[in-house]
Amino acid sequence: MTKIMIFLSVLLAACVANYSPPPVSVYDLRCENLTNPLSIDSHTPHLSWKIYFNGNGGKQTAYQILAATDSTWLQEDKADLCNTGKVAEPLSVMIPYPGEKLEERALVYWRVRVWDEKDKASQWSQTACFGTPLSDSELREADYIGFPKDTGNPQSPLLRKSFEWNGEGRCLLYVNSLGYHEVYLNGEKAGEQVLVPAVTQMDKRSLYLTYDVTPYLNRGNNELVIWLGQGWYRPGLPGAVYEGPLVKARLDLYRYGQWQALCLTDTSWQATESGFSSIGSWQWQQFGGERIDASAVPANMSASALDQLKWRPAVVVQAPEHVVSPQMTESNFITDSLKPSGIKKLCDSVWLVDMGKNMTGWAGIKFAGLQKGQEITIEYGDQLDDSGIMVDQAQKDCYVASGAQKEYFCNKFAYHGFQYVRISGITALSPDHITGYFIRTGFENSSSFQCSDSDLNAIHDMIQYTLQCLSLGGIIVDCPHLERLGYGGDGSASTATAQTMFNLSPLYTNWLAAWADCQRDDGWLPYAAPYPYWCGGGPYYSGFMITASWQTYLNYGDVRLIEKYYPAMQRWLGYVEKYSSNGLLEPWPDKWYLGDWAGPDGLDQSDRRTVDLVSNSFISICYGMMEKIALRIGRNDDAQRYATANERLKKEIHKHFYDEDKHIYATGSQIDLAFPLLAGVTPTPLVPAATQSLIRETENRKGHFFCGLVGIPTLTEWAIKNNRPDFIYGMLKKKDYPGYLYMIENGATTTWEHWENWKTSWSRSRIHNCYNGIGLWFYQAVGGIRPDENDPGYRKIWVEPQIPKGVTWAKTSKDTPYGRLNCDWTLNGNILELSLAVPHGSVACIVLPQQASEYVLNGKKSSGNRDPIVTVEGGLHKITYLYSSK
Repeated sequence: MTKIMIFLSVLLAACVANYSPPPVSVYDLRCENLTNPLSIDSHTPHLSWKIYFNGNGGKQTAYQILAATDSTWLQEDKADLCNTGKVAEPLSVMIPYPGEKLEERALVYWRVRVWDEKDKASQWSQTACFGTPLSDSELREADYIGFPKDTGNPQSPLLRKSFEWNGEGRCLLYVNSLGYHEVYLNGEKAGEQVLVPAVTQMDKRSLYLTYDVTPYLNRGNNELVIWLGQGWYRPGLPGAVYEGPLVKARLDLYRYGQWQALCLTDTSWQATESGFSSIGSWQWQQFGGERIDASAVPANMSASALDQLKWRPAVVVQAPEHVVSPQMTESNFITDSLKPSGIKKLCDSVWLVDMGKNMTGWAGIKFAGLQKGQEITIEYGDQLDDSGIMVDQAQKDCYVASGAQKEYFCNKFAYHGFQYVRISGITALSPDHITGYFIRTGFENSSSFQCSDSDLNAIHDMIQYTLQCLSLGGIIVDCPHLERLGYGGDGSASTATAQTMFNLSPLYTNWLAAWADCQRDDGWLPYAAPYPYWCGGGPYYSGFMITASWQTYLNYGDVRLIEKYYPAMQRWLGYVEKYSSNGLLEPWPDKWYLGDWAGPDGLDQSDRRTVDLVSNSFISICYGMMEKIALRIGRNDDAQRYATANERLKKEIHKHFYDEDKHIYATGSQIDLAFPLLAGVTPTPLVPAATQSLIRETENRKGHFFCGLVGIPTLTEWAIKNNRPDFIYGMLKKKDYPGYLYMIENGATTTWEHWENWKTSWSRSRIHNCYNGIGLWFYQAVGGIRPDENDPGYRKIWVEPQIPKGVTWAKTSKDTPYGRLNCDWTLNGNILELSLAVPHGSVACIVLPQQASEYVLNGKKSSGNRDPIVTVEGGLHKITYLYSSK
């Protein structure tokens, strides 16, 4: 045996030594930017893949796609849906499905291989899969069912059905719940998703999820349970017509390209109460939580435990007509867990738990020795007041004990934003009794930034973490606990940052659908979408439809999105023009007409001059985006019309708001000066004077940011476009009020709703999306990486670090649609050494400073007249050149 083991070890070592990885390989296959989606909303989807070359250089010159109704048929002579043959194209992102238009509920297996510039083929990729949507008739075959409200509490019922399976084929379960749901098969939870489906405008649209439940099934009899929770489906909110959540579902068997229904929701299903019920209306600052009566909760989801409950026939409910479509964004998942940093006993039975940082999600708590019926109150908050008392934010759960020796509390269909947990009604608590579960939409954390300045790193990390706390349910909210709304103002301010830090193409697909669903026939758009209850804003908020669509195209390169929502954008601009007088937008018939928001104390953001200037400068930005969008979708006449309207508007803004004597616009605040400069309002001869006024205003504010939600991204984008890294850097380094380091110095782990460190009973959110627009600066200025408007989705990348004085190195990375982009640089004196990893399929244009008369690229010194732009293709590159800041 010893000799055999020695022989095998030597043989393995020899194999490893002689192994040579393939020169090119294909990985990360996606359909509509999702991995193996079982239902998508298209019959002609778009496919993508990434390419890896072993060694430097290399590019795809051709590809071949096979598609079949069975994974075993993915061979060139058997692929029954599509065999493209060798297609001489270098494209690998958003390739239209090359076969014939697919039928409803087609299940498609596919794989791809590519050829390099030497005409060498890769091996076939791993097999991927996608499914097309259910037909309308298939959706109508199932009923919406719920718990009969006249027999108990319908807020969180269990719905149950038995069915038979012969052990063959693949079984898919389609679940369209109005409210949240979880699925259980034979006592086991299907999937790791929580708080599903994603959020929609529920009077216009609901979503269904598709589960492959085959691994959970037994040959013969099986038990299916769908557990429902209210979520956004509750009385008083759009689309809700029943006191409890509803569900429509169907389970189907797929075998050899054919479908067979195993069960549909109808009155044959059984229903029972679960022991869970809701607290709070889910309207402004009333998000409450859950009440859990542990005596009524099943011990587990096995058939024997379920049989102990009192079951009755489910009731069919007629829901209003609306669109039902597949969920096109990732679901919510628990992505992290953490233990408390401290526990304090406030009195005999009240405890304050500090989780160490703010978070969005759940707290799981272990109890022991409770009496049956003993009531435990769990409250949540993101801050303490000056007395150390947790600020009341109407976040509350209630646990009623069963009397078992050991008990456990955790939410199921509610969530909270918190750092602190106050637990009342128990006599003992230790750190091992409580765990925090961080929940967010399951997108990829696709970027990193680190530099020689620890203050910058701390600010970057706080912003990146904050955005994760806000991205739940397929949208980005203002805060997770007080309003929980997808505000367009916060979104317009943070989209460029968020899409740089994360792969959010699916999330924005879902979010923009909600905006389109909310639009009125006259073009009006709300200030948040979905729009479950009344809220305020201004043009910067409702114009999100334009800014987010453009940014999503810029970052991910899918032209279909701007084509789809172009009519909605046009209608909104028509609404704007309806309320424009003498060439300028004026307050429309709405109580709300904000300019900037959440500015520091001493800034009058309500001054009519600044409100009008900010609003009209933003409309100018929108006209500019619409011109570019129209050109990209072939609407050249529209492009010219928007260009003309924009030039006319810019002249009116300058004429109406510019003070020639003082060289300022409107009130002369930071945003009043930066926004016209950013929008191109300022005539070229006046740009130096207006710029100097902005610098002087900042100096007068002791070098601080002195603006709010709209001003932060405006200053950020202006500074990036004008290569002014020291302007932003100086403000970021301020540790006193107002500023980011001021937040951190005062214990912030997420960014606040206001610059002020209020510690009163009426303090606002400490987990908020007001000031996160600065995050773009870390990547595009210090990191030096920017996408190209004319070749979007990072197919073409601009590389130009803007280095503040005192920063000596930076490491920046980002996952692009083509692969990982890395840009690392070190400044030694005035010599910049830059290492660049360019994704295969992309090209990078390195912009050299004017004073860099020569450079060394990959060990080779430049000669003769140099081009100010050095272009490199996919692979690893190293360039050294003379650098000095402007």
